[in-house]
Amino acid sequence: MKKIIFAGGCFWGVEAYFNTIDGVINTKVGYANGYTENPTYEEVCNNGTGFAEACYIEYNENLVKLEKLIDAYWKVVDPTIKDRQGHDIGTQYRTGIYYLDKEDLQTIEASKAAEQKKYEAPIVTEILPLKNFYDAEQYHQKYLDKNPNGYCHIPRELLKK
Repeated sequence: MKKIIFAGGCFWGVEAYFNTIDGVINTKVGYANGYTENPTYEEVCNNGTGFAEACYIEYNENLVKLEKLIDAYWKVVDPTIKDRQGHDIGTQYRTGIYYLDKEDLQTIEASKAAEQKKYEAPIVTEILPLKNFYDAEQYHQKYLDKNPNGYCHIPRELLKK
């Protein structure tokens, strides 16, 4: 299985969205690329940890290619807005693509370059190697499955398989 991590605002919707894509085998939400250990949701929300709310995705590259996942990602974020998506504001809501396999960087950068042509403003989405990831608390995992009317900045029609 291949792995990629996407940060795109509130992680509830990002996880629900990627779970609709064939070839995505497993997802979990958590906190990526910060500078403390074992952060809590409250600590991340207080902007003192450097973490982004993110979705860790395991996928079968024989069923879905990284290019398709990145294209899907661009559909649910505004990559030109810093530290905000929808009504969520703060550094933990920044956009980011965090990779584990350095060979994925070329694919990610090519996709970003193609996406940039759609915008006048520069894309501010972080593209970095994953330095750390901590699972979010259990109540955040598959949150929108457990709470179908929960808040989500991603249009509901995109969350249906």
